[in-house]
Amino acid sequence: MAKYRKQPIVIEAERWEPGKTSPFLEQAKLFPIDSDIDWKCSECGNKASEHMNCPTLEGYHIVCPGDFIIKGIKGEFYPCKPDKFAMTYEPVEIG
Repeated sequence: MAKYRKQPIVIEAERWEPGKTSPFLEQAKLFPIDSDIDWKCSECGNKASEHMNCPTLEGYHIVCPGDFIIKGIKGEFYPCKPDKFAMTYEPVEIG
């Protein structure tokens, strides 16, 4: 079996929290979950009203409070859990 290493790339990302806005998050086109009931999220334990939807290339993904929104190499956006983000990415100083 062959082994592969992920190519090093620099991504843009921002952590989302309920009520937070920024030009970057506006580009991601997040929008509130439309639900008749305020269900409890099995992932984070917060109510549905504290979440957002993120349109991705694969469809819509739920964004929990504290998730990172990542801009991919093709300009697409998608959410990433904080623990996975910390294992995959490190800060980069540019400039």
